[in-house]
Amino acid sequence: MKLINIGFGNVVSAGRILAIVSPNSAPIKRIIQEARDRSMLIDATYGRRARAVIVMDTDHIILSAVLPETVAARMQEKGEEEDEKS
Repeated sequence: MKLINIGFGNVVSAGRILAIVSPNSAPIKRIIQEARDRSMLIDATYGRRARAVIVMDTDHIILSAVLPETVAARMQEKGEEEDEKS
């Protein structure tokens, strides 16, 4: 299982991530509010501004203070490390 650092020592399973998006658009804000209402929102921002919204295959929505590009780059790095090992 590959774990991806999403900031402040928090990690998520890379295999369960469906999407990493910016929280600025109205549809994403709606998804965040709906997840909050269903108690499926995980806020990993430590009080900072959310810069990335991670959609999981378990219907959980995770907020991160790390940019989406940074999280995606970390996912790619993990994938390349796995390829080198095999």
